[in-house]
Amino acid sequence: MSVDPQVQSRLKLALVAARAAGAETLRHFRQSSLAVERKGDGSPVTAADRASETLLREQIAAEFPDDGILGEEFGEQLGTSGYRWILDPIDGTKSFITGAPLYTTLVAIMRGEEPLAGVIYAPATAEIVYAARGGGAWQAVGDGDPQPARVSEVGSLANAAFMTTDVKAFGKINRREVYQRLESATRLARTWGDAYGYLLVACGRAEVMIDPEMNLWDAAALQPIIEEAGGRFFDWQGEPTVHSGNSVATNAAVAEEVIALITAD
Repeated sequence: MSVDPQVQSRLKLALVAARAAGAETLRHFRQSSLAVERKGDGSPVTAADRASETLLREQIAAEFPDDGILGEEFGEQLGTSGYRWILDPIDGTKSFITGAPLYTTLVAIMRGEEPLAGVIYAPATAEIVYAARGGGAWQAVGDGDPQPARVSEVGSLANAAFMTTDVKAFGKINRREVYQRLESATRLARTWGDAYGYLLVACGRAEVMIDPEMNLWDAAALQPIIEEAGGRFFDWQGEPTVHSGNSVATNAAVAEEVIALITAD
């Protein structure tokens, strides 16, 4: 199966734009002058979020002016081509603010309701993982050559590494028991996840990543990457979608175990 040329050309831009936006975030990272504001929902935002999304939008508009764009910071701009870019300039703003290096820049390309390609770029660690439908998933560090990204072959949760973003988020939706089941069932549990946790799953360095709360700009880039890497991406009902407001990524071997733990009464 080959990649649609229309998608391939957009993925090429997405890789360049994600790296450029990530470089913009590094100009602000760990700077004492960084000011933090609060949005209407109470979540934090910084000048780095806005500047990097502006850069992404400018590059997309210059090359694909008829495409739509949805970004976390500046909302939706409708297009006429049928393609839509989904942007999260800093996924993990809370980590970014604390100086933790595990935040990422996310770029996705959708047609209709389906994510066709995605990029996860971690500027502070210089790691990138990306995929387009039919083209496999790829990873690189710094200026190194891309290598295939594949999920692990760990076959049971007892030997699995389990990632999430924030344990408190499970309590916010009254599902703290889901976290407790997964923590008890797995070999290792860690937070500081955000999209970096999905990068770990795609690259075979963790087996489970779960989030109780997700927006489209958090999730859209992740599904094609995880699935092209040989893994499973689904919501808390086990459906392969980015539209449910929550998400799970696993390697192929432990997916059914994870679904059973999430959906248990």
